[in-house]
Amino acid sequence: MDFRLMGIDAPLFHTLQHIIDAAGDDSDKPVSAPSRNYVRDAKAMAATPADVKEYPNSYVFIVDMPGLKSGDIKVQVEEDNVLLISGERKREEEREGAKYIRMERRIGKFMRKFALPENVNTDAISAVCQDGVLTVTVQKLPPPEPKKPKTIEVKIA
Repeated sequence: MDFRLMGIDAPLFHTLQHIIDAAGDDSDKPVSAPSRNYVRDAKAMAATPADVKEYPNSYVFIVDMPGLKSGDIKVQVEEDNVLLISGERKREEEREGAKYIRMERRIGKFMRKFALPENVNTDAISAVCQDGVLTVTVQKLPPPEPKKPKTIEVKIA
């Protein structure tokens, strides 16, 4: 909309026209704009809520995964300390004569990353999906034994 064509000539409308013109010009995009992959991953993470519990011997990650099979879910450990839960929820095949009236359940990729503490045993991780709830259990390493004082014999010269 060009306010100048409407015969409106006021400083406020000149400023508004400048803002509208600048918003439509993509040549001034900042170089640090997020990539499409980053935006997609951020949306996938935001759409995957999780609960994290700490027990004396383990950490437990609980994620709702309604309608997914074990083949649709991937649980990995990256870089020795990042737990990655990912997968994809696919759209069910449409049957002849059926049409969506409302579609609110999210489809597409999902992902969550959790930085694991140093005291975890990445070799002792288990994942179970039951009744649409994924439970990932990461065992803790036993606490290090306290060092016993070392007695050094003092020699007299």
